[in-house]
Amino acid sequence: MTTLALVPAESLGSAELIAKERLVIAGLDAFARVFQRVDPEVRIELLSSDGQEVQDRALVARVHGRLRSLLTAERTALNIIQRTSGMATMARQVMDAVKGTRLRVLDTRKTSPGMRSLSKLAVKAGGAFNHRFGLFDGILIKDNHIAAVGGSVREALRRARANAPQLVKIEIEVTNLEQLAEALEEGADVVMLDNMDDAQISRAVELTAGRIPLEVSGGITLERLPRLAKLGVDFVSMGALTHSARAMDLSLEILQAS
Repeated sequence: MTTLALVPAESLGSAELIAKERLVIAGLDAFARVFQRVDPEVRIELLSSDGQEVQDRALVARVHGRLRSLLTAERTALNIIQRTSGMATMARQVMDAVKGTRLRVLDTRKTSPGMRSLSKLAVKAGGAFNHRFGLFDGILIKDNHIAAVGGSVREALRRARANAPQLVKIEIEVTNLEQLAEALEEGADVVMLDNMDDAQISRAVELTAGRIPLEVSGGITLERLPRLAKLGVDFVSMGALTHSARAMDLSLEILQAS
């Protein structure tokens, strides 16, 4: 309503996407698509690329076209790229924390509705790794699944092995060392150690002895990651990468009008 009231339909202009802090950029394709969806004649110049670290006041992109179109698309485009850049920036921070180790930090399915694909791409742009995309592309037996089959890790794994596609890996979540022992005996492909402290994780690594990969989840912080890397686990999953990364400060500034 504001744009229609103020801006003549024929007015043309340009705007610049500016980073207002140091960040890792992600979501440029989605940013551009918003403008093109509003107006296919808008022209976008991308001056950065996903995964690139940019400094405060860096020029990231320019858009040119009808001012009504630029102003209409502005907020949606910014909402997306601010959030995806926040995820990429956080992913870069966590991977820097384990640099030089073999530990891989994974995302989870804890994404905002409608943002799954963009969130996963942002995590990869930041240098971290994707876990499964959805419920359809991997077997991950969690505590509620175990409860649903009578509380038995063995039974859950047996049913998964009997019914899952042959080439799909079977991962199971355990909360104590007794469950871990059952999972190892029953032939799990991957075990997730859920909400265990460092001492329990260290013991789990000893018991597993490299037979299968171990993933750690729950209570993961940036400060804890180097300790987990030293313990010898293979993966850490962090829901915070997608559900708690803050929106980064980027601004779209109109340059000129004609």
